Amino acid sequence: MYISLIKLFLIFIIISFLGYLLEIVVCSYNYKKIVNRGFFFGPYCPIYGLGGLVIIWCLNRYYEDPIVVFVMGTVLTSLIEYYTSYVLEKIFHNRWWDYSDRRDSINGRICIGNSIFFGIGSLLIIYYLYPAILSLFALFTNQTLVIIGTILLIIFMIDVIASFVIAYNLRHRIIIAEELKAEKLKKIPFIINKKYKEEIEKLKIVSNRLIKAFPNISKNNEEELDIIWKFRKNLKESKKNKKAK
Repeated sequence: MYISLIKLFLIFIIISFLGYLLEIVVCSYNYKKIVNRGFFFGPYCPIYGLGGLVIIWCLNRYYEDPIVVFVMGTVLTSLIEYYTSYVLEKIFHNRWWDYSDRRDSINGRICIGNSIFFGIGSLLIIYYLYPAILSLFALFTNQTLVIIGTILLIIFMIDVIASFVIAYNLRHRIIIAEELKAEKLKKIPFIINKKYKEEIEKLKIVSNRLIKAFPNISKNNEEELDIIWKFRKNLKESKKNKKAK
């Protein structure tokens, strides 16, 4: 039982890693600079791994009918991308990707062009990648796979916890910035507002990793982030003035 779960996890990690590489190439091309795309610290994009497992579990039975694999793969991956976007936005108060500027988008969460691309990816997974992964597993004993998989699982779980904490903290900062936009709070001097001083000072450089990896966060919360940076700048200047005195 455990070996079967470990193999599923390894498939998940492999496809997540390949998805991470694909995201870097595509996003770096779109933004004309290297973008270390990824919600997590590790080199993987779990949404690809999840999509890959769903594709394998649901569509491998239709191996003899590539049209069905393509059509169902397009639908399934689109649903995964759409609801992943929705859930992440509700949890973290941010939209991690946004296709609103494209005519073929649906609520900015998915777009037809990408969905077709994912349909092609479904064909590649069923007919090439999944068989290649099974061939790779055959090179190792079950004991070796369990050891490798368990180590990777532990690392992955630590990464998940750390990354979610950072993303949730970024969410908290943006909510605070939104509160600072309120007319009532704008009238409160920055320096004497102890609550917000302490909160904004906690925003460390590590949170910037997510902002750089997902430019839409900055784009969709430009005013809020600007408030945060101005707030921090004022705090630093205040500290310098105190030391000068």
